[in-house]
Amino acid sequence: MSRRGWILFFTVGLLWGIPYLLIKVAVEELSAPTIVLSRVVIGSLILIPISVRRGSFKSAFTNMRYVFPYAIAEMVIPWILITAAEQKINSGLAGLLVATVPIWSTILASAYGDKTVWHHKRLIGMLVGFIGIFLVVGIESLSGKNSFVAIAMILLASASYAWAVARIQSQIPHVDGIAINGIAMFITALVYLPFVILNHPAHIPSARVIASVVGLGLFPTALAFILFFILLKEIGAARASLVTYLNTAFAIVLGVVLLGEPLTLGIAIGLPLVLIGSYFASRKPQSTSL
Repeated sequence: MSRRGWILFFTVGLLWGIPYLLIKVAVEELSAPTIVLSRVVIGSLILIPISVRRGSFKSAFTNMRYVFPYAIAEMVIPWILITAAEQKINSGLAGLLVATVPIWSTILASAYGDKTVWHHKRLIGMLVGFIGIFLVVGIESLSGKNSFVAIAMILLASASYAWAVARIQSQIPHVDGIAINGIAMFITALVYLPFVILNHPAHIPSARVIASVVGLGLFPTALAFILFFILLKEIGAARASLVTYLNTAFAIVLGVVLLGEPLTLGIAIGLPLVLIGSYFASRKPQSTSL
């Protein structure tokens, strides 16, 4: 990988590792719908003009029958689940649970007829990953410090992420990702606008919370998508997908260092198992023979 590729790789990993930290700060004073609406409005105002200048907006718009369900599964459902769940769990734990996306993607690939899923390495990867999930959920729930329901919400969000990406890649892989995500953010904003109008904040949030929401919209919501698609062209999809594991590490470290969150037993035991399992579950073998 070139120096430029490494810089992009670590930058995207950092940007997609910080939303859990920023959400944790924002939920102190704002409702989940308000946070989601704020981030997607900022994101769409950046990504849509870029896609218009690139000439890719029209192609994404004409494929709205695919973009709309992607928006629901990629943003509308998981972002509200993750944001609401972070009222009850640590930001680092949220980042760890989202790292299960490759495992759910592998299961979905099997459902769509990908026979390479049954390769022994991928099966072992899924098994190890699920053991890690089981240990994380069990230890964190029994500790009483993190809500089992909130943990389940994050896992559901991860499965939703996996479905959204799998469908969009199979249906319109030729359409610019920046245009797709810009429109998806606009759709998400329309969904949450009525909820925010009916339940608007009773007071102006603190400067710390406002900065967190603005940062959430600018960096992990807008800039990270832009840089990720540059990274895809630079190093290819297989290597770029590994950024998921870097996200998790950043999410946990930032939560511990900046928010003073504990490095719990569940995270310490489950993190390596989830990451190792996700890695092998998502790696397609060179040969499809078993």
